[in-house]
Amino acid sequence: MDKKKVLIITYYWPPAGGPGVQRWLKFVKYLPEFNVEPIVFIPENPNYPLIDNSLKSEVSDDITIIKYPIKEPYRVAGILSKKSSQTMSKGVISEEKKQSFIEKFMLFIRGNFFIPDARISWVKPSANVLFEIIEKEKIDTLITTGPPHSVHLIGLSLKEKTGLRWLADFRDPWTSIGYHKQLRLTKNAERKHKKLENSVLNSADQILVTSNNTKSEFRKITNRPIEVITNGYDDEPVIDFEKDKKFSIAHIGSLLSKRNPMNLWKALSELVKENHEFAKDLQIRFVGVVGENILESLRDLNLSDYFDDIGYVSHNQSIMYQKKSQLLLLIEIDSEETKSIIPGKLFEYMVSGRPIISIGPKDTDVEKIIKETNTGNHFYYDDYESLKSIILEHYKAFKNDELETYPIGLQKYHRKSLTHSLSKLL
Repeated sequence: MDKKKVLIITYYWPPAGGPGVQRWLKFVKYLPEFNVEPIVFIPENPNYPLIDNSLKSEVSDDITIIKYPIKEPYRVAGILSKKSSQTMSKGVISEEKKQSFIEKFMLFIRGNFFIPDARISWVKPSANVLFEIIEKEKIDTLITTGPPHSVHLIGLSLKEKTGLRWLADFRDPWTSIGYHKQLRLTKNAERKHKKLENSVLNSADQILVTSNNTKSEFRKITNRPIEVITNGYDDEPVIDFEKDKKFSIAHIGSLLSKRNPMNLWKALSELVKENHEFAKDLQIRFVGVVGENILESLRDLNLSDYFDDIGYVSHNQSIMYQKKSQLLLLIEIDSEETKSIIPGKLFEYMVSGRPIISIGPKDTDVEKIIKETNTGNHFYYDDYESLKSIILEHYKAFKNDELETYPIGLQKYHRKSLTHSLSKLL
């Protein structure tokens, strides 16, 4: 039986670091086991904000990779302000009251002149070259994944030219994602975003999303079939590590300005004052980009001596930090728009063997998954007393060498199981 050929168009690919690269890297890894031959189309000279060369080893030599040049405006933006262009490309946007004139100007340009995003110039030339590749390779299905959502416009163009079956994968929502409101959009620019989103959602043959909340949101816009396939975890190489001797509470990944759980820091500050042993044992660890206002909050609450700002590390190193820490933090912005966000690290957290402390809005997919798998606790931003109580409970278990998790039903979130679900749609 001949393998089905699928063309996957993605911006993020090794050596890109961060969460955006993981989803399709893993799908491509396992698709051949389900009689699907993936052909991957990526930018030749991308300006990735984070680099992780260790991920290159996960790309099989048998996979066909096609690269095509891209013009990256963030390189030009670096002339105005290298720091602002780098932080913006990582998704870090300062609080409005702290934004410099240059940052406000760059946000306005980004939001109103690069619609839907800064990779828009890659759309037309990519669609032109891919038209010939589709004919030559006899592609059966086209897949686009965003953000950047300009990648979906390549799919839209190819759909119009070829009529090829098209699956549009949304790792995050489009116009309802948190940072969209920070782009200083004019009404005209907002209308253009909505129009493009509507065109993609009503032209693709199949919509793929990572959460049930996103599915519900998109169902109001389109009648096209929508399938939920979450992100997941994969088998990781054996890593030498020794569990922390201190009561370490770690956040892995970006912790941006609006994800500042003040009640958590206040609870930890009070426990430090009330419990001498707790104060001796506490360690707060950040592995990844951290908003300055979060560090300021810790300093204001006299927690400066307890936090360790590691910075960005490779994926393998992040796994090591997850396994060696005593508790793992998962923080999401407290807003209606973030209910659909399921950070990719959640699934790696779930198989780390460490309890999860999740803080975010009510009725999120994250809350349901954590409860369903028995891997931790989810708290709302105003849950001060219960949050403080569970931290103290975990601390007592730590002191008795009994701090463990007893997860259930994790196998369905393995990357191979998720890829099997994807293969049925192809």
